[in-house]
Amino acid sequence: MRRTLIVVIAALSLPLAMAAPAHAGGLDDVFAKLLVKQVKGSNVKKHLDAFQAIATANGGNRAAGSPGYDASVDYVAGKLRRAGYKVTLQPINFVESWSENSAPVLDRTAPSAKSYAPNEDFFTFQPSPSGDVTAEVQGVDLTLPPTPEPTSTSGCEAADFAGFVPGRIALVQRGTCPFVNKVQNAAAAGASGLIVFNEGQPGRTDANPLDIGEWRGGIPMVYADFAVGQELAATPGATVHLKVDANLVLGTNNNVIAESRAGDSRNVVMLGAHLDSVPEGPGINDNGSGSAAILEVAEQMALYPVKNKVRFGFWAAEEIGLLGSDQYVASLSQAQRDRIKVYLNFDMIGSPNYAYMLYDGDDSDAEGSPAGPPGSDEIERRLERFYDSLHLPTIGTDFDGRSDYGPFIAVGIPAGGIFTGAEEIKTPEEAALFGGTAGIAFDPCYHQACDTIANVNAKALDVDADAIADSAARFAFSLKGIPKRTTAKKAAAALSAEGTR
Repeated sequence: MRRTLIVVIAALSLPLAMAAPAHAGGLDDVFAKLLVKQVKGSNVKKHLDAFQAIATANGGNRAAGSPGYDASVDYVAGKLRRAGYKVTLQPINFVESWSENSAPVLDRTAPSAKSYAPNEDFFTFQPSPSGDVTAEVQGVDLTLPPTPEPTSTSGCEAADFAGFVPGRIALVQRGTCPFVNKVQNAAAAGASGLIVFNEGQPGRTDANPLDIGEWRGGIPMVYADFAVGQELAATPGATVHLKVDANLVLGTNNNVIAESRAGDSRNVVMLGAHLDSVPEGPGINDNGSGSAAILEVAEQMALYPVKNKVRFGFWAAEEIGLLGSDQYVASLSQAQRDRIKVYLNFDMIGSPNYAYMLYDGDDSDAEGSPAGPPGSDEIERRLERFYDSLHLPTIGTDFDGRSDYGPFIAVGIPAGGIFTGAEEIKTPEEAALFGGTAGIAFDPCYHQACDTIANVNAKALDVDADAIADSAARFAFSLKGIPKRTTAKKAAAALSAEGTR
């Protein structure tokens, strides 16, 4: 029956393709228009209603490690299986609980002795593993004295650790990239421990307790005042005793991965959205909206005779450190990564005080992070053309590392997507473009209990779901404009040339 329906859809599309004008783009254009018509905002809303009901029945949230998240997985996986996809549940780890048995220790033992005060001069990075090490400290690409504005890239790139002596304790300065990047790079370089110190500008001098959600480096790690880091960096041959005594308990959740039966497995088009909420609320905009939209797109395009394999990822534990997408990408071989030609990310696409924001793949805004890997510009252009066809404005949004595109970009996979705003305040200029209210957040209920079914703008949700459908269908039939993937070595060189962290 399913094969018959695929043949019927293909047969019906041929007259449309033959009748389409030359500039329309062929089958990708035909199927994009067909899928946009099929994808309904009302159907996306039904999935959101289901997520709300799941949260209501499970303590008010769908957070990682909760019954609400498990029920969300069951709901999504069931829908995808019934649609005919090959569905895989991929287990990933997250920190279920963490506590300290005793105060951390940071003592300089050479060339002279000095003890630093725990929970005053420095704090344990939650969720640091336990560890007890005495070793020489080695500074990593430090900017001392600090510049007037934050500029430090210390520890952001593996290349920063060139010449690092394995077994030493890495001394790294805050700045530019997430703390997680610094932890991972230090561990990969063979550090036995990690001291991150604040960067040094006004307001960035004292340390404080921080939960960075990262434990996989397997080394003890602390966050120190700028004065502590500056002193250690200025002391030749400084050796320290670093100790963390903690209880770390890991839990397991599942990513949901669904793949089309049709399509060339050497060319994978991937769409993703995180499925978890924060513990404080049901997460209907953040990110029920993205999950519901790609689920509706998946259901409607299940029978399409796509040219390229289409894969959907519903990520676990995004809210506690992009853990689902990060562990998914880490599980792939280089060959498997190279087969993913584009990754499209959809996180918060129905914000009540919305703006239509597209990830700035070509860095045309020249703000924040640099351009995405080659091909990210084409993703942005394809999305932009859809909004242009509706005479709707769009603005760029930076690849700031706050959503699941991050792990894909880090390994050179072109990425893009849609975002309608979180806790940032809408400007008068943005209100003039998109309507809504200037001076308040795009989503006033961001990460709160009020992120319920009432917190979603139906118009934005409908338009953005159509934009997702359009881009999904076009990439499923044509990868024109997406450069061929290079070898791992060449990809790394290209990323370095682009300035990507």
